[in-house]
Amino acid sequence: MAENQLNKHGGNIQISDDVVATIAGLAALETPGIAAMSGGLSDDWVKMLSGKNVQKGVSVEVGEVEAAIDLRVMVVYGMKIHEVCHQLQVNIREAVQSMTGLCVVEINVRVEGVSFTDEEVKEIQRIRK
Repeated sequence: MAENQLNKHGGNIQISDDVVATIAGLAALETPGIAAMSGGLSDDWVKMLSGKNVQKGVSVEVGEVEAAIDLRVMVVYGMKIHEVCHQLQVNIREAVQSMTGLCVVEINVRVEGVSFTDEEVKEIQRIRK
């Protein structure tokens, strides 16, 4: 596990990759239109879980003062994917930068699918029959 070292006031502050990944994962799940991370963790589940479970679908590279973040997400069906992903990038950048002081230099988002409600799934199945 790589760790970030910041020289502040005569000492070091170390922020692990896991901490940045957790912050990014929580910020992602709080973004409207994001149904789940690629690992299948939805917003309802994240309320019951903490730590590494929130990191599913998130990978980070933390340098001395910068961080790069890669995300794999599911978007709610019917939402404008490009708008949801742009807001996702804004939310993660703000959360990570404000909580860690790191400069987030890039946030790459890969949309791996769309999420349907139970009613939408039943309607699709009805139409296919």
